[in-house]
Amino acid sequence: MTQPPNQPPQGGFGAPQDQPPYGGGFGAPQSPPPPAAQPPQAPAQPPQPQPGYGYPQQPGPYAQPGPYGAPGAPGPYAQPQQPGPYAAQPGYNYPQQPPQFPGAPGTVPGAPYGGKPASKGRTALIIGAAVAALAVIGGTVYAVTSGDGGDKKPVAHKSDDGKQSSGDPVNPGDGSGDGGADPENLNAGRKPGEAKVLWYKTAPDAPGSGADAPGMWITGKTAVKAAYKQLVAYDVGNGNPAWNPVSFPQKICAVTPDKSADDKIVVAYMSGVSDRAKCNQIQQIDLNTGKKGWSGEVADGALFDSAISIELSISGKTLMVGRSQSGTAYDLETGHKLFDKKKYGTDCFPTAFAGGTGRLVQVASCGAGGSNEHDEIQELDPASGKVKWTQPVKKGWTVARTYSLDPLVVYLTNESKKAWNISTFTKDGKFRSEVKVNEKFAPRCGWAILERDLQGCQGVAVDGDTLYLPTDTTSGANEIVAVSLANGKQKWRVKSPVDESMSPLRTEGGKLIAYVHPSYDAGGRIVSIPISGGSHTPAKVLQNPAGTAQIEDGFFDGDVQWADGRFFISSTRLSGNDDSKEKLMMAFGK
Repeated sequence: MTQPPNQPPQGGFGAPQDQPPYGGGFGAPQSPPPPAAQPPQAPAQPPQPQPGYGYPQQPGPYAQPGPYGAPGAPGPYAQPQQPGPYAAQPGYNYPQQPPQFPGAPGTVPGAPYGGKPASKGRTALIIGAAVAALAVIGGTVYAVTSGDGGDKKPVAHKSDDGKQSSGDPVNPGDGSGDGGADPENLNAGRKPGEAKVLWYKTAPDAPGSGADAPGMWITGKTAVKAAYKQLVAYDVGNGNPAWNPVSFPQKICAVTPDKSADDKIVVAYMSGVSDRAKCNQIQQIDLNTGKKGWSGEVADGALFDSAISIELSISGKTLMVGRSQSGTAYDLETGHKLFDKKKYGTDCFPTAFAGGTGRLVQVASCGAGGSNEHDEIQELDPASGKVKWTQPVKKGWTVARTYSLDPLVVYLTNESKKAWNISTFTKDGKFRSEVKVNEKFAPRCGWAILERDLQGCQGVAVDGDTLYLPTDTTSGANEIVAVSLANGKQKWRVKSPVDESMSPLRTEGGKLIAYVHPSYDAGGRIVSIPISGGSHTPAKVLQNPAGTAQIEDGFFDGDVQWADGRFFISSTRLSGNDDSKEKLMMAFGK
């Protein structure tokens, strides 16, 4: 929904830009970020009145020298067979973090589906957390792991009894957040045609400095949510507790964004609370039962490759754990180590991974500090780690996100040019097309402070031959644009049916499913948009009640999902405010 006017930017490398000097743009936030740890700020810089980041950058990102090498470029890798923007240029580039210029995904999170701007006090906590995080880096970066540097077998073992760790009894449900009752009578006054509030949950207590609540996984039985030190699970239909909360000794610091085909996830939590604590404790969980599977500790890599911060992804039966300069793959069922991905060639270091649909993609940083500095994209065999293909990226371009793995669609940024590029690849890694639509787009992309988060975007959908992106808007209705993956050109566009923004969720049954955000006096809605044919008029599938619009709108940086005719929304960050119960999850249905 429409947010209050933004405030001037605070400046600084990676600092939250409430109103980017480049006017927002593709992947840019629509309001200030949630209170997550961020780097310290530099002195504020005055905004520059320039076209938005995401607009073609005179004459446009796709009209500039593109990110990929052209025929005749040196090296053993297959190159895109087309002239123009992909002309050969010497050298490559990669900064160790995603570029922090305004609007780039990875700089600050996108607009929340509801929620209010962070207060100055919470912003101070953000900076303090970032300083602490950087202090940890300074304290551990020179520590070299003993033994064989991470080649030893992983520490994986069964939990004590394979049952939930929490001894607390299941709350039978009083509406306070644990059960399915409705003491507030949220469905009172529901108008004809409006959906039901199936259930609504409040969050567990969080520290005053705030806490992460990452991930939301929906199975045929349960809706599962991480919050601070717990995993909680509810029956998808009535909200009754599905199993006892699973508690962890320290805060959750990473999760697999997607579940496996048999409804398994992996959660990482901190090794302690000291400045030397690392995000290196991992635990497999069955989403349907809450039972713990194997657990283990992620070893550090070589020098400058600590497990202080990790990323987790699942591809088929493989769990990929990414560190800052390497990765280790485990069998998702047993925890047995499958392979390591380390430095290759003379100076290429794996820096990020994305998994899903049976595919595993790796991004590597090569030639840091030299004339041949660049990124490389590789597809790996999830079972063996064998490289299927490699695609070098031209100097100056950073692979920031993957919007889809099948087909592979990547989002790239160029810090020096203040430019972006969305490119698609064939199954064998050859360049296929790039987006050529003259528009500002605004999917919601999260913040990654110590590593790249390739899979951190919402509000974008892809089917076999089409990419669906929401346009940017500061107020009122926006549009969804369908872009051909064959040639990068617009196929069609459709405007939000009301004076609020609309975001793609997924495709199903030959239609695009989208979420229309709530307003102050109307609930959000789910609409379906025909993909083919001459008409793309949104049809209402689910209209959330007006009586709970403010609750729906108040989920800070909300994670949203549509599954089996139900709409789920949850918070991804807890403020730790003790004055009132914080929102955690909400479900709507017929």
